[in-house]
Amino acid sequence: MQKDLQELSANMNEMVVKGQLVDAAEKYYASNIRTVEFDGTITEGRPAAMKKLNEFVGSIKKVKEITFLRSAVDDNASFSEYILSFEMTDGSEVYLHEIVRSLWENGQVVEERYFKG
Repeated sequence: MQKDLQELSANMNEMVVKGQLVDAAEKYYASNIRTVEFDGTITEGRPAAMKKLNEFVGSIKKVKEITFLRSAVDDNASFSEYILSFEMTDGSEVYLHEIVRSLWENGQVVEERYFKG
């Protein structure tokens, strides 16, 4: 499982770096995905998580940077660290140094928690 999870996590990270955030989620989110934001906001289920992600991606005017820094895998968890910078359609700028902890079951992400780096 460790090697398989390393491969799954690496593939997901590749998609994110290419800006394929929605595609990565469609490919890897389980139907019972649970996401937990920095502020503790929880989204339950794939339809709600995909809606939220699509709304966020739709509000991006320009991707300024998506840099993958590093990752680690332990048991059924993967950790990925990114720098993300976006110009939004409302004129604001978003800069994130983010760590994403993903819990996996059967090749799918069942929980994703976001931490500020």
